[in-house]
Amino acid sequence: MIKKSSSAVRSTFEWVGTIAVSLVIAGIIRVFLFSPYDVHGASMEPTLINDEKIIVNKWSYRMHEPAYGDIVVFHAEEGRDFIKRVIGLPGDRIEIKNGKVYRNGKMLNEPYIQGTTYTRDDTRTTVVPKGSLYVLGDNRENSRDSRDLGAIPLSRVVGRADVVVLPIKHTKLLTGQEAVGSR
Repeated sequence: MIKKSSSAVRSTFEWVGTIAVSLVIAGIIRVFLFSPYDVHGASMEPTLINDEKIIVNKWSYRMHEPAYGDIVVFHAEEGRDFIKRVIGLPGDRIEIKNGKVYRNGKMLNEPYIQGTTYTRDDTRTTVVPKGSLYVLGDNRENSRDSRDLGAIPLSRVVGRADVVVLPIKHTKLLTGQEAVGSR
């Protein structure tokens, strides 16, 4: 009888230990590697829709620099996180004129956008500073992005959005390189 009780206690401790180790591993993954984020608003439509849940890869930019077309999450000065697409890298000259975006003098082919890209004066040229990114929402008529916020320091970037996971019918990989190039 005592043997069974001792065995049950040992089994219980093993389970508690296994669960504790699992929680620690899950915490490490969430803090340092991957984290879920909710999409709020319409600024990334049609690519990302309000209330979708995405997984953000937090370690990707420790391995390599951001690339054109990456969808990134960053801390905005308003104390919340924004999700936008990388249009310009450090040293790039970004110009918006007649509703089109030009990078280093070449008009971008952006089949993923919704709406037209305008600024208040419809002509603005920006050189992306070292250590920063120029980001725009895909729904250009309904997005607060680098046109208003300026270039985003890399130190504020949380990571790259890699996949939409919820709702299940919207599940997809976010490759980032979706025809983000010059014509």
